[in-house]
Amino acid sequence: MRSSSSGVDHGTNQTFNRTVGGSSARCGEFSSQLTSNGHCRLMATLPTVGTSGKRCPDMFRCTEDVSYWFHENQNRKEQLEELRETMSELQEELRNHRHRVKALEMEDEERLNSTFDQHLRSLELRHAEADTLLHVHATLLYELQVQLHNLSAAVQHMSRNTGCTVSVIRPSPPLSLRDTLPPGGQYLSFCPSDCASLYHNGVRRSGVYTIVLSPGATVSVYCDMETEGGGWTVFQRRRNGSVSFNRGWSEYREGFGESRGEHWLGNQNLYLLSNQGHYSLRIDLQDWGHTHRHALYHSFRIENEENQFRLHVSGFSGTVEDSFGWYHDQLGFSTPDTGNICAEISHAGWWFHQCFQANLNGVYYKGGWYSLKAQNLLGPDGIIWFSWKDSDFYSLKTVTMMIRPRSFKPRLSP
Repeated sequence: MRSSSSGVDHGTNQTFNRTVGGSSARCGEFSSQLTSNGHCRLMATLPTVGTSGKRCPDMFRCTEDVSYWFHENQNRKEQLEELRETMSELQEELRNHRHRVKALEMEDEERLNSTFDQHLRSLELRHAEADTLLHVHATLLYELQVQLHNLSAAVQHMSRNTGCTVSVIRPSPPLSLRDTLPPGGQYLSFCPSDCASLYHNGVRRSGVYTIVLSPGATVSVYCDMETEGGGWTVFQRRRNGSVSFNRGWSEYREGFGESRGEHWLGNQNLYLLSNQGHYSLRIDLQDWGHTHRHALYHSFRIENEENQFRLHVSGFSGTVEDSFGWYHDQLGFSTPDTGNICAEISHAGWWFHQCFQANLNGVYYKGGWYSLKAQNLLGPDGIIWFSWKDSDFYSLKTVTMMIRPRSFKPRLSP
């Protein structure tokens, strides 16, 4: 079937029947009539173009346009669908990002809150500590003011009493004022007769103090407030050989040297001190190899000058073998100027007896060992404790002799 070129009917499509050559011919739904030669005239209604209502002048071109725009429409639909899917994905991703951002914000807020809380607690703790320290300092300051006032009043009161002067001279620097002041605002109610009485009145620092041995008789002594609880009154000390102990009777009676360094307290002072009550003796020894040992005697005292300051010592214990008590007990004191041959040979004052097992007032030999030949000696004269090396020719490096009451009981520091 061919299309006619005679024109296009813009009317409604109709179907016509016609008998051609004794046969009936039928045109389709797109033909409106048969031509004289038996062909069907093709009729088509095309869409209007624009607003003019004109029909498409070219059927095939319009068909192509329709097909193009149909495919274009399909593509646009697909693109729109893809855009919708992309937008949905982006929206979902945006929601996820928002959730993550919110979670991070909450985490940061929690971290900041935690850090702030910790900092605030730290500041509160420091503030509380500062308040506590201020309160403690204020309390201590008040207590110290009271103690200083009471101590000053006590010193003035005692100074008015004949022979009772209370003072602390050249003390070792205390760790705190509470170490040297009496506890609880109390003050010394009597004259200190030894280092133990100072200890029981609140003194806890080792150093040089003034004690009263008899009315009108005061003496400076070194107090050891650390060894075995403290309260020791030192009457002899050897340290470096700076003081000669080769002296006569009167010097040994009165004492010599400095209380802080090498010294002998004096036999008269030692007599007064050791007869105030029942005393114990402690002797600390050290050799040149830095070995420390001590001897402790439960009972110690000496007699007066009329009895040659006779020694009474007993009740040994300690970390060294005894070379003093068992041999020198009950002996009188001798010095080189009294005619005692042992004192002359030993160049010292001591409680001698043919001549000694211990002589702690002998010549100071640095290094320890010495010999008769090298020093051109008549006999041993070093700082000797025979049982230390089982020898009279090994001189010790340091010695301290000190006493305290047998009844002494250490107390906790105030």
